[in-house]
Amino acid sequence: MLDRAKPGFKTALGQLYRCDCKEFLVSQPGESVDVVFADPPFNLGKSYPSGVTDCLSAEDYISWCESWLTECVRVLRPGGSLFVWNLPKWNTYLASFLNRHLTFRNWISVDMKCSLPIRGRLYPSHYSLLYYCKGLKPNCFHPDRLPMQICPHCVGDLRDYGGYKKKMNPKGVNISDVWTDITPVRHAKHKRRGTANELSIKLLDRAIEMSSDPGDLILDPFGGSGTTYAVAELKGRRWLGCEIGSLDDAISRLEQISSDEANLARVRESLNCLFVEENRERREAKGLWVDTSER
Repeated sequence: MLDRAKPGFKTALGQLYRCDCKEFLVSQPGESVDVVFADPPFNLGKSYPSGVTDCLSAEDYISWCESWLTECVRVLRPGGSLFVWNLPKWNTYLASFLNRHLTFRNWISVDMKCSLPIRGRLYPSHYSLLYYCKGLKPNCFHPDRLPMQICPHCVGDLRDYGGYKKKMNPKGVNISDVWTDITPVRHAKHKRRGTANELSIKLLDRAIEMSSDPGDLILDPFGGSGTTYAVAELKGRRWLGCEIGSLDDAISRLEQISSDEANLARVRESLNCLFVEENRERREAKGLWVDTSER
């Protein structure tokens, strides 16, 4: 049983343990968590420093996922939200399992930049983010709004809004279940784990903002580079997590969180408005419509 008195790292808002995800989840009290975000290994045969097996049979991998998902369901509060990030192949199975225990909200398709073709199959171009809640509806649902889609060069419209632009919400466009604006973390300035994959600040910010309020408790049982914990910390959410391998990358990130803070501020300055200020000025200079044109 996990010794909850000895986290490998903690802050005023959160605690991080080095242990197996099942051991960690079993130790948590039932109906105690507001949001679970899970980014498990994808069973692609990758080599992890922890030595964890990432080359299971399909049956064993699905069974393993269902075992920790059962615990995720147990620890969620009524009205709590669950997100599962995985390949569409695996999430088809996991969605079938979760449909028996939680309420389906969305299958969110996240554009996969620079993907490679696979012979004999359609070109794979998205990751899958499952979104469920415990009970009929979530306690929190306040998604960000996005700016209008415009050409980055001429700042002209990229979509026809059916002649209703004058009636558009000045806070921006409703977000859909297809996310094309989440870029992979490849630049060395933002990567925390060398060559290993890690999730985008933007992705975690969007999920956490949509499904929680400040002070809510976020749990991530696959800590990795600590993206979930860093975003939760910066957004004033309490957090809990574990990682079966080394905690060094996540700890270093949390101890030097100022770079993530600056990155998150850049992400959020372009949300909940129809145009960022620079594009508004460029459109006005060209005589193009902006949301203040008729005021």
